[in-house]
Amino acid sequence: MLLFLNLLLELVRTLAADGGMYICPHGQDHWPATFPECGSNAQSPIDIQTERVTFDSELPVLKPHGYDQPGPEPLSLHNNGHTVQLSLPPTLNLEGLPRNYVAAQLHLHWGRKGQPGGSEHQVNSEATAAELHIVHYDADSFNNLNEAAQKPQGLAVLGILIEVGENQSPAYEHILSHLEKIRYRGQTTLMSAFDVGGLLPPELGEYYRYNGSLTTPPCYQSVLWTVFHRKAQISMEQLEKLQETLLSTEESEPSKLLVQNYRAPQPLNHRLVLASFIPGEGADGEMVGLGLAILFGCLCLLLAGYFIARKIRRKRLGEQKSVVFTSSRRVTSEE
Repeated sequence: MLLFLNLLLELVRTLAADGGMYICPHGQDHWPATFPECGSNAQSPIDIQTERVTFDSELPVLKPHGYDQPGPEPLSLHNNGHTVQLSLPPTLNLEGLPRNYVAAQLHLHWGRKGQPGGSEHQVNSEATAAELHIVHYDADSFNNLNEAAQKPQGLAVLGILIEVGENQSPAYEHILSHLEKIRYRGQTTLMSAFDVGGLLPPELGEYYRYNGSLTTPPCYQSVLWTVFHRKAQISMEQLEKLQETLLSTEESEPSKLLVQNYRAPQPLNHRLVLASFIPGEGADGEMVGLGLAILFGCLCLLLAGYFIARKIRRKRLGEQKSVVFTSSRRVTSEE
């Protein structure tokens, strides 16, 4: 089995070197020929259609533990030819999942400069600029990531959609600032530990959940996916650094830029996609709140206008009464 896995890994490396795993003639359309599970019926990523998801009020808020303090040991950052991968210590784990899933690594997917797309998962057929995957394995049932990767729900992966914002992200910069040191495939560098929680989006309680697969060969259908509704943000400068720095080739080979390392959405095939929130409720709630605020403001203005008009009216009526009373006194005195 170990020999078989090593052969698979070597083949994956070969595909990555020969023009990239995602681009023909050795691209993702040809994966099932060599890795049959890549053509199975529970593959990832998917295009999440929010009108078809099922709201599940019992899905708990995910609580990452140890993310803010990964420990004193440096972390290993590696260019494996098809992504940049950061090794994580098992002291990072997640509360809110069926079993004890501990972290193993994280990696990124992105597109090409000047072209749309980059994320693997889509929401309502819209991709974002990039996507972060934080990979965990079931430490209660398995000894390591490789063992868990072959078993149903052996892995739990967090999918964080990344969009371009106005400000630079310090957490993502901690990774991106080291890319020049691993420019070529096979290169590795060490970096200091940092707050991995800074890579996560706000509102961890809002997410989609479904059963799927690894998004690269051998495409094992062993992943419990959590794709967050809210997005993380990086600056345009940071995105371009991700798109323009790494190569999918070794230093001794002709240079080939590592770009568009994302898999196309796969058929859902009647799988259930759960949501921990009611999609659209946030936007609708904001609109309702805005409408109520406008209505309340208009009502206040109407009431203020009413009382001001009433006060003016009373004042004028008082002045009229005063004139009548004064005139009446004059008439009486003349008589």
